[in-house]
Amino acid sequence: MSTKPFIMDHPLIQHKLTLVRDKHTGSKEFRELISEIATLMCYEATRDLPLTEVEIETPVAVAKTKVLSGRKLAFVPILRAGMGMLDGVMQLVPAAKVGHIGLYRDPETCEPVEYYCKLPSDIAERDVIVIDPMLATGGSAIDAIKMIKQRGVTSIKFMCIIAAPEGLAALTAAHPDVKVYCAALDDHLNDHKYIVPGLGDAGDRIYGTK
Repeated sequence: MSTKPFIMDHPLIQHKLTLVRDKHTGSKEFRELISEIATLMCYEATRDLPLTEVEIETPVAVAKTKVLSGRKLAFVPILRAGMGMLDGVMQLVPAAKVGHIGLYRDPETCEPVEYYCKLPSDIAERDVIVIDPMLATGGSAIDAIKMIKQRGVTSIKFMCIIAAPEGLAALTAAHPDVKVYCAALDDHLNDHKYIVPGLGDAGDRIYGTK
């Protein structure tokens, strides 16, 4: 399978992405922009949801129209930065269930360490979209998706705002069945495993914990 992600080049997304990259953007505006970008991205990531035809009565006549069919959605943010995208996606799909996976990057090894996992009891029956602003080394995304698959989930997408080529390659190699959606594919990772040019530490910028 191709390692090429679905890059969302919509002008509104690209404009807001420029603002979140800017080091002068404060935490309040940064949080709002991350949520807005997530809403716009979710619109595209849910484009292939199946529909079924129903018959309803409008004030004028009977109409045949469409509603969502099949399995329902669940969003799983990777803590903590993924929470910054959650409100944005829930704006579009308020009936979706939410799971949480807690992973942090060991500062010495740069490897992900799990500290929390709570998923809906019916997660195996749902289409799952994992959300995290950054796909850097890919370690957290790979481990989170592995944990979700262990619960019997077969339909998974990964949605991030910025991806590094190294992380994208690693994620696709580990989970070739997972479609990746992002707003930008950046140049590379630096020696500290930060995406270049990136936007810095998304969690710190969302919560003001620099």
